[in-house]
Amino acid sequence: MDQDSILIKKAALGDEEAFSKLIENYKNYVFAIILNFVRDYDEVENIAQEVFIQVYVSLPGYDHDNFKGWIGRIAANKSIDFLRRKKSKHKLEDRLTEEMEEDQSDSPEYQLIQKEKHDELLRAINSIPEIYRNTLTKFYFQQKSYEAIAQEENITVKTVASRLYRAKIMIREKWRDRYKAL
Repeated sequence: MDQDSILIKKAALGDEEAFSKLIENYKNYVFAIILNFVRDYDEVENIAQEVFIQVYVSLPGYDHDNFKGWIGRIAANKSIDFLRRKKSKHKLEDRLTEEMEEDQSDSPEYQLIQKEKHDELLRAINSIPEIYRNTLTKFYFQQKSYEAIAQEENITVKTVASRLYRAKIMIREKWRDRYKAL
C-alpha cells in the first residue's frame, strides 16, 4: 500500500494530520486544474478551499480507486460551478435591466422606483448565505428542477426545498426590515 493510500484511509477515519498531508500533496495539482478554468488567483484559492472541503466531507465514502482522478474531477466540477454562478449572476442582472428598459414608456418616477426595488432585491439576494443564494438562483433564474439541483449539489430534494424556503424567508425579512426603516 502506497503512502497516499495510507493517508486516505487515515483521513477518512478523521485523522486531521493525514488530511493536511493529503492537501499538501495535492494542492499544486488542484490549483493547476482550477487555473485552467479560472484566471483570477484569488478565486482559484477560494475554489481550492471548496474542493478540499468537498473532499473532506466525501472522503468517508470514497472507494480508494483513483484518488488523483477523483480530486481532479472535484476541482474541475467546482471550477465549472464557479463559472456558471458568475455567468448566472451576469444573466440575472442583464435580465432585470432588460425588464426595466422595456418599461421606458412609463414615467421617470415609476422607473426610478422600479430601479430602486430591483437594486434592493439584488442586495437582499446577495446578502443571504451562498448555499441558499445558489439554490435560489438555480431554481428561479436558471429554471432548474428540484431534482436537477439536488443531483448537481449532491443533496436531497428535501434539502433543496428547505434551502429555497429559508432563502425566501431571509429575503422577505431583509425586505421587510428595509421598508420598516423608511
